[in-house]
Amino acid sequence: ILRDSPAARTASLLKKGEVITAIGGTTLTAETNPDELLADTVGERIPLQITGVDGKSREVILQPTTYAAVRDLMYDEWVEQSREATHKLSGGKLGYLHIRSMDKGSQDRFEQGLYAEAHDRGALLIDVRDNGGGSTADYLLTMLTIPRHAYTIPRGGVPGYPQDRLPLYPWQKPSALLINQNSYSNAEIFAHAFKAIDRGPIIGVPTFGAVISTGGRRLLDGSQIRTPGRGWYLVKTGVNEEHTGAQPDQKVLQSPADEIAGRDPQLAAAVKLLLPKATPAPLPTAQEAR
Repeated sequence: ILRDSPAARTASLLKKGEVITAIGGTTLTAETNPDELLADTVGERIPLQITGVDGKSREVILQPTTYAAVRDLMYDEWVEQSREATHKLSGGKLGYLHIRSMDKGSQDRFEQGLYAEAHDRGALLIDVRDNGGGSTADYLLTMLTIPRHAYTIPRGGVPGYPQDRLPLYPWQKPSALLINQNSYSNAEIFAHAFKAIDRGPIIGVPTFGAVISTGGRRLLDGSQIRTPGRGWYLVKTGVNEEHTGAQPDQKVLQSPADEIAGRDPQLAAAVKLLLPKATPAPLPTAQEAR
């Protein structure tokens, strides 16, 4: 049962192991397609006949939602599972942040996560697997490369640096990056740059190799055409990033069988590689100890 989905609401709560026997008054058989019964019903009140785990039958009124909303819920659940696995495997020493796409919304969530998720941890595992690209790689890299030149001690406070003096929230502790074959475009640029500046190890499989800037134009008949407008080349070697996927430092495969079983060998390998690099937790100050 996906958290925050229609099946998780108090008025239409379903439980794992229960069986849906009818939708909208139509009894389900081996030949029934549930999708047909739920077509064009988003937001409507649809009665479901349920057989509970105790064998008793009951009716539940459920309001279906969209595929897009369900994809978002499934994504949120996967990220939470990945975060929990990182915490468990590292004993809470590592933080985990997934970057869904290279856009402003994901950038803001990443910056928020640098404090909310990673602030008190010794290292950060960054994940751009299944990231379709965008344009914010340099903003993300800026947060990972802001130099330290001083620290301040406020009256009655602890050593630190005033965040209002910084353009973006910084992450200056060790980090590692997860990539896969579904990391595209600006996510690949981010991975290439991560390696070029030696920001940490990269784990996974080579990225797709689709690195080229394109632009779109609408035609007179209403259709649209996209054309390439800018190529990207590695500054040290001149290698064209188009058709040149970013390479991991440690190659780890993840099979469909792993995904079905809920295993993530890439994440497990990344935690194992990053954990020894984690900085120790700071000792509490006298003021905090009191």
